[in-house]
Amino acid sequence: MYTQENGFYIAHGPNGPISILGNMANRHGMIAGATGTGKTVTLQVIAESFCKAGVPCFMADMKGDLSGVSQPGKLSSFIEKRLPEFGIDQESLTFEGCPVRFYDVFGEQGIPMRATIGEMGPDLMGRILGLNDTQTGVLNILYRILDEKGVLLDDVKDLRSALDWLSKHAKEYTTQYGNVAPASIGAIQRALLHLENQGADKFFGIPSFDIQDLLATRDGKGVLSVLAADKLMMQPKLYSTFLLWLISELYSTLPEVGDLEKPKLVFFFDEAHMLFEETSKALTDKIEQVIRLIRSKGVGIFFISQLPTDIPDIILGQLGNRVQHALRAYTPRDQKAVKVAAETFRANPDFKTEDAILELETGEALVSFLDEKGAPSVVERAKVLFPLSQIGAITEGQRLDIMNANSDMNRKYKEVQERESVFEVFAREAEAEAKAAEEAAAAKEAEKAKKGEKSIWSKVWKAVVTAVTGTIATIVGKTVSDAITGKKSKNTSVKDAAGRAVKNATSAAGRQILRDVLGNVVKGK
Repeated sequence: MYTQENGFYIAHGPNGPISILGNMANRHGMIAGATGTGKTVTLQVIAESFCKAGVPCFMADMKGDLSGVSQPGKLSSFIEKRLPEFGIDQESLTFEGCPVRFYDVFGEQGIPMRATIGEMGPDLMGRILGLNDTQTGVLNILYRILDEKGVLLDDVKDLRSALDWLSKHAKEYTTQYGNVAPASIGAIQRALLHLENQGADKFFGIPSFDIQDLLATRDGKGVLSVLAADKLMMQPKLYSTFLLWLISELYSTLPEVGDLEKPKLVFFFDEAHMLFEETSKALTDKIEQVIRLIRSKGVGIFFISQLPTDIPDIILGQLGNRVQHALRAYTPRDQKAVKVAAETFRANPDFKTEDAILELETGEALVSFLDEKGAPSVVERAKVLFPLSQIGAITEGQRLDIMNANSDMNRKYKEVQERESVFEVFAREAEAEAKAAEEAAAAKEAEKAKKGEKSIWSKVWKAVVTAVTGTIATIVGKTVSDAITGKKSKNTSVKDAAGRAVKNATSAAGRQILRDVLGNVVKGK
């Protein structure tokens, strides 16, 4: 049980109990060791200790084993053998489970956990989609444009719609943000389709998860939020990026509290090496910054991995509370990892750390926690406590009972909701553009028809004038010629000849004009 004097009792060494001090629990930590050496049980012990002290925890359950923390444990021959080593009286031993909420990104084995694509941000989305720097840059441009437009980006169909829109309007933003190549948009669309086919699209949407729900307590105990990660593990980038998003949300949401007597939340990041695989330098720097500063928000982070070398040195140096289980040295790489692990501890003159790492038994570990001044304590070879909750997975029926007991949370997150976001806004915009284009085309056709009509009448007019003018010229020429030569015209008068010309005209307007022209000709004679 937690006390300010003794802290969180985790292991027992030659000199007695070894505890994590409450006001140093937010200085982060690490649990390392080869497969089968007891890392999961150690995680369960630490989380259980925090829970009893009223500190909520979040942990990813890779194989279902951590679900047992919800049920009371029982006395086994292994535990009974260890009781004297820990100085625990069997009669005073009380097995009990912890208050638990089960979560699942896919909503199958627990309460759904969602985030919007907008909240995830372009860099994390680029990481999930496996984009290169150029393609991630296109995502950054898209996010900036959508922010300026005040349009929300919630789910996969929103991102697909936004990318389609950007491909059609890219030239409008080239001067301001740079070139957006169609090839980059195509690559993002393909990656998005691949992600959707894997079922990851279920993670994106609303209602998005409220970080405050991780800080719950019940009957004075911290609620343990257990994420079912067996299926999520099949998509390592989604798994690690999702947990990184959670950490980032905690950092940006929680207020500054400084060093507390005990942390507000402890976050366990299992298979931590995945967080740093294929990660750009810029994103690694961001991770390091968040981890370094989040302790001021009262949050402690424990990384669980096989080798300390899985963690970048700049982050490894911030992990003050360490539990190192056995490592195997079958290859030169393994031997180097053992040496590096040994060098991260403050040496104990009673044994050689490098040799001890190879000799540790299951459930035994090298332990070093921060002291009152924040300095690493001398490493000790110790035996990790056994949990009072069940070791191993629970049944499907037990899981279902716990899920039903959290009906309020199920109601809050179960049903996917819709709101006006990119898809709806751009669909409406595309409809308006299509209608405007249709109206413009109709107006153009009407104008073209009007011009065509004018062109026809112009041609008729020209033909009429040409015909009449030619006829008049012939008649006048003949009349003048006859007058000069003294010949008598066959026509009785010029008016008769003009009348025949008028009959050749095809329109009433033409005939009226001819009358005026002929009248002037006759008067002129």
